[in-house]
Order: sequence, then structure tokens, then C-alpha cells
Amino acid sequence: MSDTMSVDNSEPVMHDPAMVFHSWSAQAALAPLELVSAQGVHVQDAAGRDYLDFSSMLVNVNIGHQHPRVIQAIKGQADALATVGPAFGSRVRGEAARLILERAPGGFGKVFFTNGGADANENAIRMARLTTGRDKVLSTYRSYHGNTGAAIVATGDWRRMPNEFARGHAHFFGPYAYRSEFWSDSPEQESERALQHLRRIIEAEGPATIAAVLLETIPGTAGILPPPPGYLAGVRELTHQHGIVMILDEVMAGFGRTGAWLALDNYGVVPDLITFAKGVNSGYVPVGGVMISEPIAKAFDERVFPGGLTYSGHPLAMGSIVGALTAMADEGIVENAARIGTEVLGPGLAALAEESALIGEVRGLGVFWAMELVADKETRAPLPADRMARIKSGLIGAGMLPFVQDNRIHVVPPCVITDDEARAGLAIYREVLAANA
Repeated sequence: MSDTMSVDNSEPVMHDPAMVFHSWSAQAALAPLELVSAQGVHVQDAAGRDYLDFSSMLVNVNIGHQHPRVIQAIKGQADALATVGPAFGSRVRGEAARLILERAPGGFGKVFFTNGGADANENAIRMARLTTGRDKVLSTYRSYHGNTGAAIVATGDWRRMPNEFARGHAHFFGPYAYRSEFWSDSPEQESERALQHLRRIIEAEGPATIAAVLLETIPGTAGILPPPPGYLAGVRELTHQHGIVMILDEVMAGFGRTGAWLALDNYGVVPDLITFAKGVNSGYVPVGGVMISEPIAKAFDERVFPGGLTYSGHPLAMGSIVGALTAMADEGIVENAARIGTEVLGPGLAALAEESALIGEVRGLGVFWAMELVADKETRAPLPADRMARIKSGLIGAGMLPFVQDNRIHVVPPCVITDDEARAGLAIYREVLAANA
């Protein structure tokens, strides 16, 4: 008898819908598509059908599926040291931190590793509160920051409402020119008015009570909303004026997704804390973290940081980060994402918006785009849920794994996508949207 056990993905795993409790779902009617293999931008189901993954699973498989250098890094680390507690030193953990900090703005000196993006935001909020002596956290209504205590309450969308058990949170409206809360008629005006709104929120909430402003550099699940000119710089100035910590959430937008190592590189803004997860190792092993600026890191030189996780800096996760970031640099994967966005996806989606009566707006950069679907281009009325469901089913039927959220299709393939694969995806969008116009 073999002393090892393997999972045979060729047989349907019937226990999943019967015994697995799935996230964000009513359980009774679930019939999840079973995926058994993948390579690059392609995944295969149990029936052997191939799909283009234009969702990157949950917008995290930036390096593509089954990248051999990441797989080998995990295997090599498992052979050397499969686990080690966070209180011990670990060479691979130090190397992972070094590679991450090489991509951070100047003035960042340490990394606190977590198990994912939610607890990265959780611990960033904790650092901000402890270093300022204040309690309140401001974040936008159009946001998602994770499903743990403070992170879910910092989230602005509906998922916050059944989970509002954490204290000290307030929300404001960020810029969204297509559906402006500020009656703006240009990106510049949207930026100016959104900043004035935040200024008044800070004044009304009391600057001396506010520990942090927490923003996704580019809101992802909320709609892929690149900030208008001057907005992030204006937020940075407001936080400086009032001694408020600025946290940029790069969990979804970081590590190649926007065609830059970090989304903040597109805007020239340096926050106090940067949270990350997803793209740093493409989700091959659960991991996240907080990049910590030197002043905040120094605040804990002589003071205990009251936080930690059993699996913080787990060596298999660290090995996957080293493998992923090294491969991304060596193979020009970030540059590929930028080029694909500029030369293929951007122009292709713009052309599709011109010809389709359903597309109200296209926005994005790199491999981080959204098509906002409308019932009427003049009124901008969102396309109803039943029609969005038909479009999603049509995309899957045409051989694509799409990311469909509310009345939007998020175009978020892996950063390794080729020109031909991107064009094949655009052709599927065109076919399905035309059939559902």
C-alpha cells in the first residue's frame, strides 16, 4: 500500500454541494461547477470542457494557473521546512518580505504577514488605532475590505449590514463619475467635489477622533473605479493635515493587476500602511499582509504589538511569494499586463462599447476593467438582475468563467494572458452581449 494519498480530480467530488458550506450563498440550491485542472488562463471542468478564466478566480490568480516556478517553490519549501511558528526566524519569510518591500514606495521598512486580505486590513486598522490613540475609521460606501470583524464593517456594501458588530466606523462617498453623488460633469469636478465631501465628513466626525482613512486604491468589487485626477493626492493631504493614518487597500489591485507592481504606482501617492494579498502569490497558498511605514513600525520598537496569527508568515506561503514575485519580475508579467490593457483590452472594450446598446461605460487599466451594463444609455438605468443572469449563463456556455457583479462584467483575466487569448475573450463578450441585446 502506498504511504501517500492523492486526490483524483478525474472523478466528480459529489460530497462538495452536500457537505461543504459555501460562502455568500444560500445553500439549498447550490450546484457549483467542478473544476479539476488548469493551466495559465485556461481551466477545465469535470466533463473535460475548457474555459477562459476571465475572473482570475476571485481576481487573484495574477500569474495564471499552475505556474511551474510557483509550484516548484512550494514543493521545495515543503521538502525543506513545511511549517514553523511565527515567533521563530525564517529565512524564506525574510526573503519574501524583502521582495515585497522592493515594490513598496520609499519609507516602508517592515511587513506584517497575515493569512489573507481581510486580516491584513484588520491589523492595519489596529496599527492605526494604536499609533494615533484614536478609534474611528472612515471608509467609502462603495468598497469591500474583507469578512472579519472590523474589515467587514469598514466595507461599504450590503455585506456590512448583517455584520455590524465592530465599533468606530463611519462611511462616505468616494468618486464615481458615471453615477456621481456630486452632480459633477467632469472627472476633475468629481475629484474636487468628492474631496470637499470627505473634508466635511472629517470635520463633522471630529478630526481628533479619526484614526484612519481606509481606501481601496482602485475599488474592485464595487465596480473597478479608477480615482479621478488629484483625488488620492487630495486624500493624502487631508490625512496629513489632521494626523490621520492613510491605509491603501491593494488586496485586489496590487501586484500586477493594473499593469504596475502596485496600483498606487499609477498615482504617485504614498500612504502610511499598504495592505495586500491575492496577487502577491496568486492565491496558491493563503497569505496576506501589511506593508508598514517606518514611523508606524518604530512605534512598536519598545511597545508590544497586540496581534498575531499562528500561521503568520507560514513557510509554504512565503515560498509561494518568493516564487511568484521572482517569476513575475523575470518574465515581464507586470509589463505584459500593462501592454495587454493598452493595446488589446482597452481598445477592444472601447470598440465593443461603441457597438453594443448594453454597455454604458467601460473603465479600467492593465487587466482590471469593468463594463457597466445598462437598459438605456440615456438614463443609465442598470440592466436588471434577470438579464444579467442570462448574460452570465451565456458567457459560461460560450466557454468563459466571467466575473459578474450587480450590473457589471469585470474583465479581470490573469496578467499572463496573451493577445490571442484576450481577443478570444473579447469575441465571447461580443457574441453573448449581441445575443442578449
